[in-house]
Amino acid sequence: MRDTVMTALKDAMKAGDKVKLGAVRLIQAAIKDRDIEARGAGKEKASDDELLSLLAKMIKQRQESASIYHANGRPELAQQEEAEIAVIQSFLPAQMDEAEVKAAIATAITETGAAGMKDMGKVIALLKERHAGQMDFGKASGLVKAALTG
Repeated sequence: MRDTVMTALKDAMKAGDKVKLGAVRLIQAAIKDRDIEARGAGKEKASDDELLSLLAKMIKQRQESASIYHANGRPELAQQEEAEIAVIQSFLPAQMDEAEVKAAIATAITETGAAGMKDMGKVIALLKERHAGQMDFGKASGLVKAALTG
């Protein structure tokens, strides 16, 4: 993941793509922050799965900002956020559609032996382990809850 980000940074510099360059620098800074935080806690560098969840978090933050900018009549700022979202998404694996998410949830419920809401944490943990960066866990948790309650 780190090599991919570094290559993208160099390519953006060579191409003179300011939007992509800015977004890749933001990604690189977030990765360095995560690594420094891990070092302070006595851990090694963040794994690729942790980096995927970091990128997903960055996308969510930018989506929230873009919606606020749209609501307040600032379309130029919303466009900038949306451009950054597109760059960040290029580093994530393809997103699962709803049918694939439901199938993954059913598999996770079966494998964990989840019987009710008290087992929701186990199911979500398994999904995050296997599908980091491939699904929106905010939506997935609602689907898990629905599957476990009935």
